Amino acid sequence: MKVLIIEKDRRAVDNIAFCLAVRYPDIITVSASRWQQGLEMIEAELPDLVIVSSSPPDVTTDIIREIRQSFDIPLLTLIEGENDIDRAMALEAGADDYIPRPFSPIELVARVTALLRRTRGLGFNHDHTFSAGELTINFSTHSVSLNGRQVRLTPREYGLLSELARNEGRVLPHGLLLEKVWGAAYTDDRAFIKKYIYRLCSKLEPDPEKPQMLLSERGIGYRFVRPVA
Repeated sequence: MKVLIIEKDRRAVDNIAFCLAVRYPDIITVSASRWQQGLEMIEAELPDLVIVSSSPPDVTTDIIREIRQSFDIPLLTLIEGENDIDRAMALEAGADDYIPRPFSPIELVARVTALLRRTRGLGFNHDHTFSAGELTINFSTHSVSLNGRQVRLTPREYGLLSELARNEGRVLPHGLLLEKVWGAAYTDDRAFIKKYIYRLCSKLEPDPEKPQMLLSERGIGYRFVRPVA
């Protein structure tokens, strides 16, 4: 496993690398002190996970958005203090999870393990592109097209669609989808995910009221079904 750490503090990089090496002895850790360098290293190194520092928070959200626009990769951010606004901003920008600073080594390893389990553990389709009928998803560039025309999706809409498409045919429970796309704090909010599913249907389905791809399994969750020609 390879992890990229985007952090200007060398001591912090070394601490993170040490904590992860205890749990993953064969891990390869690379780092970047500047966000532009970090973007270049994601493309060059193809890491399995990116950890981004939150110093300062407004710059971090810009970095997260920049990464999310180009790459589909597990992303953990380190959040300074107990500011809920900063946490919400990081998640809304596209982070998969966060951990407060100063961090506990045990919690850091646990969150990394949980994040990798969520993104790897369901038999994901790891191809760079996914096609179903007139729909095409490019997981590398985070782009979606329908009938050859690009569809503009928010980061959360894209995250929900890619999660379902990667698990084509599987019924993904509401709680799992909410945790993977929004985080553990949202796992009980079924109305929240229903709203986003309808937004996706409005953008991707010929008739949003009678979807052919994004199907609801009443009381359980949602699944992606390849449309019949």
